[in-house]
Amino acid sequence: MADLLENFRLYLIAFLLPLGLSLALTPLLRLAALALGQVDQPTDIKTHKIPTPLFGGVAVALAVSASLIVMRFYTSFPTGTLRDLRVILAGGAVMFALGLIDDFKKPNGLGVRTKFTIQFLVAFFTVFYGIRIRFVEPQYLSFVLSLLWIVGVSNAFNIIDIMDGLSAGQVAVASFGFLLIAFPSESIYVNFASAALAGAVLGFLPYNFSKNMKIFMGDSGSLFCGFVLALVAMGTQYTKVNPLGVYAPLFILALPIYDTIFVSIMRLRRGHSPFLGSKDHFALRLEKLGFSRPRIAFGAALAAVALSVFAWFITQVPLVWGALICFVVGLEFILISLAIARIKI
Repeated sequence: MADLLENFRLYLIAFLLPLGLSLALTPLLRLAALALGQVDQPTDIKTHKIPTPLFGGVAVALAVSASLIVMRFYTSFPTGTLRDLRVILAGGAVMFALGLIDDFKKPNGLGVRTKFTIQFLVAFFTVFYGIRIRFVEPQYLSFVLSLLWIVGVSNAFNIIDIMDGLSAGQVAVASFGFLLIAFPSESIYVNFASAALAGAVLGFLPYNFSKNMKIFMGDSGSLFCGFVLALVAMGTQYTKVNPLGVYAPLFILALPIYDTIFVSIMRLRRGHSPFLGSKDHFALRLEKLGFSRPRIAFGAALAAVALSVFAWFITQVPLVWGALICFVVGLEFILISLAIARIKI
């Protein structure tokens, strides 16, 4: 019991430190973005009304990194945890830098081929150093699926970053979701990384919603957050009670993954490349129905909370109940998809 309370205290510090840093750094980096002319311009696809500073992701990445480095000297990490946190910080730094360069090169950005090449290289070295999907055999298949998972999830949070609070809200809920599942275990790097990411994103969100101090995460923030969450998802066990627990990460990350798949299918149906931007996102279709953007972001966050709770349940309940949860949630996604696909954009 004493060890559990001590761990909780450490995770609370790992959460509060980046929260404070992010709250302090975000307005400063907003001023820096304005001074450097790093603003996101409205376009036919990007539907915000005025040019908006982009450096919110810089605050998030700095807050997470500083927190994990400080916690390294505040507590005694096992050797494996130190290695895993180093991999997260190193790979996250490259993903962050990739996104930042892409932000600087807007409106055209880096080419799709360049971005995917770098992302797959980062994913390769991450998996090579041991953070990978462990329930799949043979190992070469686990390696390949881990690469696709890291790149796919990293980009999913970038793709869903289309309105204030949507992507960042999903990051915050997902971080708490993984912390909820991993906390009783010894998956220490998952716990610290999840707590730090949740704190940093919650420190950014008030400015993202602000009218007078508005700032976006940019590609630097969304790629960094997606990468960290992709690795966190592979860092704990889900199948102690039943084998369907392996689907828990899909539940926690369901909305960003769903939006990525949904927009890709909609674009391909119209004969367009899935890599070209469009207004096919589920959130923009809901806006067409008359929902306000804050309501959509808040509703999506609530849905993510519910899905994270379901994720926890399928790691705890017997197989039959886990199968029922998977069936009902999967059916709901299919029915919702059929409904929103009919909304004209």
